Amino acid sequence: MENFQSIKLPIVLEEALVQMKYSVPTPIQAQAIPLALEGKDILGSAQTGTGKTVAFGLPALVHLLSNPSSAAIILTPTRELAMQVSEVMKKLLGKEGSIRTALLIGGASMRTQLLALKNRPRLVVGTPGRINDHLERGTLKLRNTNFLVLDETDRMLDMGFGIQIDAILEHIPQERQTLMFSATLPKGIVRLAQKYLNNPERIAVAPEALTADNIKQDFRRIKEVDKYSTLVNELGIREGSILVFVKTKRGADQLAFKLNKDEHYSKAIHGDLRQNQRDRVINDFRKEKCRILIATDVVARGLDIPHIKHVINYDMPQCPEDYIHRIGRTARAGAEGSALSLISPQDANKMYAINRLLNPEQKQDPRSDREGRGSNGGGRGGRNRSSRSGFFGGRDSHPAARRKNTKTNRNRGFQKSCPAV
Repeated sequence: MENFQSIKLPIVLEEALVQMKYSVPTPIQAQAIPLALEGKDILGSAQTGTGKTVAFGLPALVHLLSNPSSAAIILTPTRELAMQVSEVMKKLLGKEGSIRTALLIGGASMRTQLLALKNRPRLVVGTPGRINDHLERGTLKLRNTNFLVLDETDRMLDMGFGIQIDAILEHIPQERQTLMFSATLPKGIVRLAQKYLNNPERIAVAPEALTADNIKQDFRRIKEVDKYSTLVNELGIREGSILVFVKTKRGADQLAFKLNKDEHYSKAIHGDLRQNQRDRVINDFRKEKCRILIATDVVARGLDIPHIKHVINYDMPQCPEDYIHRIGRTARAGAEGSALSLISPQDANKMYAINRLLNPEQKQDPRSDREGRGSNGGGRGGRNRSSRSGFFGGRDSHPAARRKNTKTNRNRGFQKSCPAV
């Protein structure tokens, strides 16, 4: 599939792609769309930002347009991602009025969702929790739903949605087409695929680098007590919109409050905010009414704001993959951006796991830095100069020490499931 014109699409979708200025498909689109149009199940592996929404969105809409009595459902891990997917699907539909849609997410108005469901939508996009709510209420029926998309399935499992996904799929006919996408394919994903997919085509897009070449990455080791002053200094010397990631909801509120007292106007966003509050914060940040956004990993995926110039990891992520998603919020649409990570001593194991993800061929243990080098890393992309030598720049001088540290890390274990955000 060299271009979208090479496949026969309904005219409404062709016009929408032209309007959206889509001509050359991304690798995941080129691989997935032809197979999905043939009616095959797909197990796809691709990082965020590779065009997965169109990769599953086009086949879903072709299916609905070709089967007037059919319905489709798309599950995503977060509200923000569901909203983004819903917007893309509406753009693809254009003026097509035969396919009504419903966005079912937690924190949003239940009344609005009930009204949308009364209109018998043929396309439902939502998060597992709220979709289960509607199934239990009897306000959502999925007996005609024979097209299913599970987007960012690894993240949904990390967030504890496995049982809810099982419950939802009990309401969907077994005779269906299922597309499952995941940034990674751990054993849990493979088991889920074996359970719910029928002879799937397995496709994978292995990027040359997990992080974009146009992101300048800096890694700065500091004491925990110096983190706030370092952040304030960085906010003062950087221009443009800044996204600051923290570990907890309470930490986001506290940091935003402290920064505002120090005349660095900022707002916080996290999972405890009501949906209208989250929408208001995101809109203010999108319209540049607010320059600094303090966030948990609730926006690590799905937030697409082109003018974000800088991402600062005030707290390092609990899951190594979230480092990739976090810094991917900058350098959107070919622009350049920067990512700064403030690394305190207790972050050594986290940085080790991140470095292993970015540099799987690297054998040394970058957590040990006896020579005190590498206080500032830098470069572009996932294979920058600091990455090649380890985020901390040094290596243990004695092999036994490396073996001991590696064993210690295995015993401690890296947090496999992401915290609530």
